[in-house]
Amino acid sequence: MTPAMTPVLRTERLEFLPYRPEHEDAFVALLRDEEVCRRMGQERVPEPQIRELFRAILTDVYPQRRFDIWGLWQAGVHVGHAEVKPTGNVDGHELVTALAPGHWGRGLGGEAVRGLLRHAADNLGLAEAYGMVGADNTASLAMCRRLGFRHVRDVVADDGSVTKLLVVSTRAPGEATGAGGAAPFVEDPV
Repeated sequence: MTPAMTPVLRTERLEFLPYRPEHEDAFVALLRDEEVCRRMGQERVPEPQIRELFRAILTDVYPQRRFDIWGLWQAGVHVGHAEVKPTGNVDGHELVTALAPGHWGRGLGGEAVRGLLRHAADNLGLAEAYGMVGADNTASLAMCRRLGFRHVRDVVADDGSVTKLLVVSTRAPGEATGAGGAAPFVEDPV
């Protein structure tokens, strides 16, 4: 099965690959990790539900061209997940990234977001993009500040948890195209 129109993206160290059936176990392992779930502000869900979600990516998201979604790979090792998708919180698109804990603290999160910003600007024609970051995820909030994200508002869930809604321009000041400081990438339509 070939994902419809989601391109392969490459940054200096990362390869953004549309998911394939053989990536299911890597996807499940990432989204079953308690620390990843906590940082993403999500409850840990049973493995069968994650497998169902993965199959929906292959059978619904890609064929219907709902949004772009990738596994993140570094030197052949699965290190995370990335998406650019319409958001229900505002009229716009949200960037989503998640890295496996063993790959935190190496600058891969910022590189992944810069790659998504470049894709959002150059391929999707977006002038800005949003992010949702848990208020207690200080590392991701600091990274977002370094990348130029601005706070829009707090979103308070029914359980009282707070998520920061952030926005960033996909273009650097004075730049005609592309996200400022983004690692260059090559896209290969799949």
